[in-house]
Formats: sequence, structure tokens, C-alpha cells
Amino acid sequence: MRRLMLSCALAAIGAWATAPAPATAAPRPAPGPVADAVTAKLLGSADAAARTADAQQARISVTRSNGRWAFGTAVLPADRSADAHPTGSVFLARADARGWTVAFDGEAAFGDLAAASPLVSETEKAVFTTPVTPTYAGSDFRTGMALPFAVGQTWTLTSGPHGWGGAAAPWSSVDLAGGDQVVRAARAGTAYTMCTGWIRVIHDRGYSTDYYHLWNSISVNGAGVAQGAFLGNTGTDVTCGGSATGRHVHFGLRQNSAYVPIAGHGIGKWDFVSGAAAYQGGARHGSAYVGAGGGVYNYGALGFNQGVVDANGGGTLTRRSGPGTGYGVLGSVADGATVTVSCSANGTSHTGRYGTTALWDRLSDGSWVSDAYLSTGVNGPVNGWC
Repeated sequence: MRRLMLSCALAAIGAWATAPAPATAAPRPAPGPVADAVTAKLLGSADAAARTADAQQARISVTRSNGRWAFGTAVLPADRSADAHPTGSVFLARADARGWTVAFDGEAAFGDLAAASPLVSETEKAVFTTPVTPTYAGSDFRTGMALPFAVGQTWTLTSGPHGWGGAAAPWSSVDLAGGDQVVRAARAGTAYTMCTGWIRVIHDRGYSTDYYHLWNSISVNGAGVAQGAFLGNTGTDVTCGGSATGRHVHFGLRQNSAYVPIAGHGIGKWDFVSGAAAYQGGARHGSAYVGAGGGVYNYGALGFNQGVVDANGGGTLTRRSGPGTGYGVLGSVADGATVTVSCSANGTSHTGRYGTTALWDRLSDGSWVSDAYLSTGVNGPVNGWC
């Protein structure tokens, strides 16, 4: 069943073991022409507040180069104040007779350059060169992500959806703290150190996740990481700007080189929900809702052909022998349970939390349930038609 806000699709990818990044020298200041080209693009993509900063503040680090090609990070630090966070991207640049062509992670051009670049590892190319899905396409909200801590732990949602830089939209981020304080990758991808305390993991099809305020964060330059890989510990680091009160991780969601609303996305089998103001709101698992300050249990990633039962306040969902209430009852499934969908068909119409639909889903055990009471992340069949 469709979610509360718009999003994008993320195709499933394998869980890579951590692998070394391409052998490179230590990051070094960028040559003038590369730095100028990357800085110009960085300032052009920053928000209005960030653009007022002097271009000299931009931190352009080339981590790999061979003359015609350059790869690295571009970060525009923020003031060390509330409602401020740095702007940054992983970049790839190529020189020709006209100058430097620069692309940032998540852009279609980034994948095109990566396919031809000798600086990009095969692991990275597997991520960068997959097709970029248009943002919010098809009302598909699947992420394949767990929460950014160990599966089976409960952490505190210290702040509900808010912006990467504070109150400003889009509300792409949440704050999490507690448990063993170990921050882990929400999904497999390739990881990059943007600056001390800030790690970005790039996933396929333009998706990426950001983790800020980390203490003891890894130093990484394109290593493949599995879902659940260690990234650092919760902390209060503000090396690149902003502020932090009490140790936590500032977890942000991006797609196509920009932050996107986290509300409505399924992460760790929770759907994040925006509140009336930034930092309010919470998350829902089945019919259970947790607001800011409450605990969220990491159930792990929801499969791309799965759903979480949301009985919309009821305790169970009835399973039937066919796609409609005219078919026999085969039992029930509990609110909050995870089910696997084999295929879907139209049947009798029902109204759930997110609207009215005639869609029914055939489960892996052969029984049928109304899609009105499943949170799958898709506005339509999750695994094709029967």
C-alpha cells in the first residue's frame, strides 16, 4: 500500500564484504583548475545560506588522480551553530580541451563518468553505473534499508524528521542514540569520509545515506561495505559545522544528489512520519506509533517483495482463500508481522491507513490479504500480477 509521502525505488543489491578501496596516495589539496571547477559546482548546488560563505572555505580533496581524471570529496563547512550542517558531495572530474567536467554522486552524469574512469573500482562501478531512478517515481518507497544500528537493538528516536541542516525542508533526517552506540551502514554500498565525523554510503540508483556527529569514525575512500558494517560511534563531532547536544547520529537520506524527505520511507521496517514541525513526528511499525523520545527496535530491512501488516488499529488481519471477502477464512496474521507477497490481483475494495484499494496480495503460504492493510512501500503490486 502506498505511503504518506513521495519517494523513489531502490533496487536490491548484494551485501558486499568490506573490500579495500583502490590504492591511492593520501588526500591532497586539489590542483587549481580542478578545485575551481568543483568549488563552482558545489556553491551552485548549495542552499542560499551556504552560498553566502566564502568560496575559500570549500574543502576540495582529491583522493585519486592520474592527470586527466580526478576523484574526491567536496565539502562546504557550516557555522558551528544550531540548525546548521555542512554541504558536501563525492565528485568525479575529467579534463579535456574545454576544461574540467565535474559530476556529483547521485547525478546521472556521475555514473557516465564512472563507467569510463580508470580511477573507479569495479565495486564502485556496480553502484554508480546502475540507472538513476527519477525522484518520487511511481510512488515506490522501498529502500531495502535497516536502521543505522545493529539489528535486534532498540535505540531512542531523539528527534523526528527534520532537515539535514535543521528546520529547513526537506525533512530528510532523524537523530538516533542509545544501544551500544555503534553506528552501522543502513544498506550495502560504497563508503566515503566526507570529513571527520561524517560518513556517506552511496547505494545504487542514486540513493545514499549520511551519518554525522560520529566519534571514532572510519577513514574510507570507496570501500565496499555490507549492510550493518561499522562506520563509527555516536558522538558530538562538529568538525564540519553545526551543533550537537548529547551523543547521537544524525542520519540523512539522499537521492539523485539531493536530500529527500525521509517520511514515508520504510527503514528497519518502520515508516517515518513527519510532525507539525521539524524534530517532531515519529515512526510507525504496523499500527504501533513511536514519537520523538521513544524507542525504535531495528527489525532489519524489509524485502522488496515483503510487507508489514498494518491492521490500522486492529489486532490481526484475516487471511482468505482468494482475493475478496467472499472467499473462505484461512486464519489471520498479527499486526506488525512481516509477510512475503507472491503476486497480486484485484478483488473487493477496502480502506486502510493510506487509502482505499481493491488490490489483494497472495502470500507465500497461498493465502490472500487485502493490500489496504499491508505497508509494502509500493502504490500497486509489490511482486507482479497473479
